[in-house]
Amino acid sequence: MATAANAMARLAMVVATLVLTCTATHAQDHYPSKPVRIVVSFAAGGPTDIVARVMGAKMGDLLGQQFVVENKAGAGGNTGADMAAKSAPDGYTLLMATVSTHAINPGLYSKMPYDPVRDFTPVGQVGVTPTLLAVHPSLAATDVASLIALVKANPGHYAYGSSGVGSILHLCGEQFKAGAGGLDIVHVPYKGIGQGVTDLIGGQIPMFSANATAQILDLHRAGKVRILSVNSQTRIRSAPDIPTSIEAGLPGMVAQTTFGIFAPAGTPKPILERINAVTQEAMADEAFQKELLRVGFEPVRDVGPDKAAGVFQQELVRWTPILKTVSMKPQ
Repeated sequence: MATAANAMARLAMVVATLVLTCTATHAQDHYPSKPVRIVVSFAAGGPTDIVARVMGAKMGDLLGQQFVVENKAGAGGNTGADMAAKSAPDGYTLLMATVSTHAINPGLYSKMPYDPVRDFTPVGQVGVTPTLLAVHPSLAATDVASLIALVKANPGHYAYGSSGVGSILHLCGEQFKAGAGGLDIVHVPYKGIGQGVTDLIGGQIPMFSANATAQILDLHRAGKVRILSVNSQTRIRSAPDIPTSIEAGLPGMVAQTTFGIFAPAGTPKPILERINAVTQEAMADEAFQKELLRVGFEPVRDVGPDKAAGVFQQELVRWTPILKTVSMKPQ
């Protein structure tokens, strides 16, 4: 009797395992069967939010399912990234990862609520948004050289804004100060980009370190702000008339917000492959590339999981010593 009971128990376990396996396989084959959440670790209206919404809309069209953006700002991006990391690894929660969540914050915060490598699986990189330096039109500086001369003649008199302490825009501002010979410019952190750009337009702050989004580029073309340079290796396709900081004599000024789609660790490989395939399909669409360029986003193609992991690892290695160079203390 005991032997028969044991055999029945083993049979029941095998059947249960087969049912679970078949159920999981069925779910993966029919992915996505419900709306997919893309977590954005920053406030609505910023570059990460814009990219996530444009990408989500395109992926939803290709997969026939809605992709919903959920903004969860806080702690420089850690709050949203942590929420995504701790979500069920079933493909229905994705993170629009950035250089902040996966490269800057590990060197900025002494205690991270998540491990950017262990707790996530990269799906692919989708592109970058270069950073830039913009000034109010009333400022007597028409290029980087004249701005440097103006600040040197008036140390401590001028201030620049950024999207917050420890953000890539803050680091860019500090890099600019150091690269230009140790300029004395006061940093004014904002809770996001929106209010900072509004104050720049109104003249409440003379300079702002920003991302090269469509909004700031349109303001530049309208004469409401003046972009002096972009912090990229080459001029950006969406504004080829604006010189790079390298051209302006600052070879070290290369900084961009890198974006990638990440999933919680443990997400089934077939689902990851499906998300990556549709991502690459979207990035290969010329009309979609133009849409991304229109909103100030430089798309990249054929950067799957392995390459994306390498890109973000390189950013981590690059930004960690820069945090020390600009006297950023871990929080």
